[in-house]
Amino acid sequence: MPHVAVKLREGYSRVQKARLADALAATIVTSLDCPNFDVSVAIEDVSAADWAERVYEPDIASKSSTIYKHPGYAKDNHV
Repeated sequence: MPHVAVKLREGYSRVQKARLADALAATIVTSLDCPNFDVSVAIEDVSAADWAERVYEPDIASKSSTIYKHPGYAKDNHV
């Protein structure tokens, strides 16, 4: 039962977030060959000022071995 938690820089609309959730769910269904009803997607807004503390450090730098697509920015250069 895949669950995806997405953290985005704030400013995207509800429509954009819904499109993203649908696209992620469809990709998961196709990639993992699982039923759509097993997939859930959460989206959390994070301000640019809080990105390093709330996302980069705990979810990227501290869990580097679990990241399959690394960002192309450094900790202090994410905007």
